[in-house]
Amino acid sequence: MAHTYIRFDFGTDEEKAQQARHKLDGWRQAFRLDKRVQYKLDRPEGTAVESAAQPEAVEKAAGGASKSKEKTATKAAAKGAGKSSEAAGAKPEAATNGRVSLLVRLYFSSHEKLSEQRWLQRIPSEEPFKSASPKMIQQGDAEFEATDEQFEAISGSVLSGKF
Repeated sequence: MAHTYIRFDFGTDEEKAQQARHKLDGWRQAFRLDKRVQYKLDRPEGTAVESAAQPEAVEKAAGGASKSKEKTATKAAAKGAGKSSEAAGAKPEAATNGRVSLLVRLYFSSHEKLSEQRWLQRIPSEEPFKSASPKMIQQGDAEFEATDEQFEAISGSVLSGKF
């Protein structure tokens, strides 16, 4: 199975990068593209990266948290869901002042060539992606190996798609 990468450079516009991430999540859920379309946010300066798995990692790092504390925290989070979503939207801007790029990997099997071609055309043509100077990197390209290694090296920013 061959795969293709699309790199989007959002510059310092964290909000556009988050909109693009959200749009990809919607497509992954709506069209059941869990393994076929994967993405990672890349921040070259090595700053903090937002992910869906991040709260779980924080809980694992705490280690000694009791179940009653977790239940209380869950109830408090449910009550303040509106406030926490606004705060979460403000955190990425505060956390990073550098460049943000989105690396999307399309991983379709050989009998799904038409679907792959449609997604290769659709993703860069949609609004949050248009202004991010999309660059297609296919398997025969010179920078494919470096991009593939970079995609695997970026940790913590892939969303699992499990809700």
